[in-house]
Amino acid sequence: MLHVPVDALTDRHTRILDAAERCFARAGIHRTTMQDVASEAGMSPGNLYRYFPSKDALAAGLAERDRAQLAADFGFLAEADDFVSAFKALGRKHFMEEPRERSVLCLEIWAEATRNPNFAAMTHAFERELVGRMSGLFADAQRRGRLPGTLDPHAAAVMVSTLANGLFVRRAVAPGFDAEREVAAVLTMIGAVLRGAVDLSPSVQPEKT
Repeated sequence: MLHVPVDALTDRHTRILDAAERCFARAGIHRTTMQDVASEAGMSPGNLYRYFPSKDALAAGLAERDRAQLAADFGFLAEADDFVSAFKALGRKHFMEEPRERSVLCLEIWAEATRNPNFAAMTHAFERELVGRMSGLFADAQRRGRLPGTLDPHAAAVMVSTLANGLFVRRAVAPGFDAEREVAAVLTMIGAVLRGAVDLSPSVQPEKT
């Protein structure tokens, strides 16, 4: 699996990653060439290859950048007095304030993960880290008395991730997507999950006769 250290992301790296993000969202990862990214970034292909040797490396760089943003966002949440309200505000940022192209890019990465082992490993690692960070965040909020002690942090993190992924898909492909209504509905559900109003215990399987 490709890995690009966060501290290696210089201004030039940032410009290239921004260009790759636009190209991937506009034309798709499979159809985008390194030449396309170089042109979008305003540099020669040879110069681009000095920083990123392949599209897989570009995707790894985008993932590292998202990890850094995730860490910053969750660090802010850890200090919030009203944890649920702060978490919902973070949801509005990602699902309403961020460009729709970010959702399109998510779908592109997921699609590429079905046929490219590097993308599959990267996607799995990112999801595992996301759920792990949320689990830890929820457990810490419990210790501080900001979430109910009965909440299962891991189950809640998986549920939030599932709801968020569905919203990414809706925002990317649904022609009649109503951001105000649909984002509000999902955030209401997430709020209910975090307040312990949703039973997240495993379903009891009926006995075989």
